[in-house]
Amino acid sequence: MTNEKLSRRNILAAGVVASVGAGTARASDANKARVVTPPQTSGPFYPTVDQTDKDADLTKVDGRDGVAAGEVVIVEGQVTDDMGAPIAGAIVDVWQANAAGRYDHESDPNPAPLDPNFQGWAIMTADDEGRFKFKTVRPGPYPAEVGWDRPPHIHFKVSRRGYHEITTQMYFPGEPLNDVDRLIAAVPAEKRAAMFSVRDSDDGPFRYNVVLAKV
Repeated sequence: MTNEKLSRRNILAAGVVASVGAGTARASDANKARVVTPPQTSGPFYPTVDQTDKDADLTKVDGRDGVAAGEVVIVEGQVTDDMGAPIAGAIVDVWQANAAGRYDHESDPNPAPLDPNFQGWAIMTADDEGRFKFKTVRPGPYPAEVGWDRPPHIHFKVSRRGYHEITTQMYFPGEPLNDVDRLIAAVPAEKRAAMFSVRDSDDGPFRYNVVLAKV
């Protein structure tokens, strides 16, 4: 592993430890039940070919000098149970389309170009407070069927022994396609907010928390 890769990982890890602000569990919320993250399909494009680089920086690929195309964003959050207790050591598995809306998957029929500098897939371990953080690009929309384009989203699969594994999708606020998406519409209205990230400023991180139910 190169010193550059170690440096990138250390920077991201430091950011996780420092990120104690809004969007994480607070003592005042300890007795308030939370909505368990609604499940959603993993879709047909979960990676089937393993890759050595699955770290928390999806904007670069180990061994390549280029940087992924698109708007670089930070996504951070916390994995908790439905009473707000952090779940240390949760495995956070994420995958997504690139900025053009194309997955690096052999079954993706989208004619949009692949990005050789986009990692597309990461697997992380939440810290002692259940926090995770990764650097990526905002994914592009893509056609799912005639008359239906999926809004930008990131797939999550989160697991920890003693809790029910969840596979879901994180959405970005303010996307026009959110309002007409069939998968979002299939989730009960009172639970939809749990699928959306939030952002406090135009250049700030997107915060997205995942709530697991105990077995």
